Amino acid sequence: MTFVQLIDGRTSRFDEMNQLMDTWVEKTNGKRTATRGVIGKDRSDANHFVEIVEFPSYEEAMKNSQMPETEKIFQEMVALCDGMPTFTDLDVVRDDRL
Repeated sequence: MTFVQLIDGRTSRFDEMNQLMDTWVEKTNGKRTATRGVIGKDRSDANHFVEIVEFPSYEEAMKNSQMPETEKIFQEMVALCDGMPTFTDLDVVRDDRL
């Protein structure tokens, strides 16, 4: 079952956050289990972002989370955020490509 993680946070350092995600993609090339990532920036609040990361399954997401590269990037991401981001773990029960 496809699994999606939502990361909801705030940062005034969005450009640095974007560069950090580029670094993660580069460092985990060939190893990561994430299949898709989307980051949205709130139109009414430029410091608010939501990241959606898709995995083939919850188990694959856990493998990804245990990679040292992911842990390092997570710590750096938290340092760039204004407060701790929240994480929502979702089993995908419907996926319509509209």
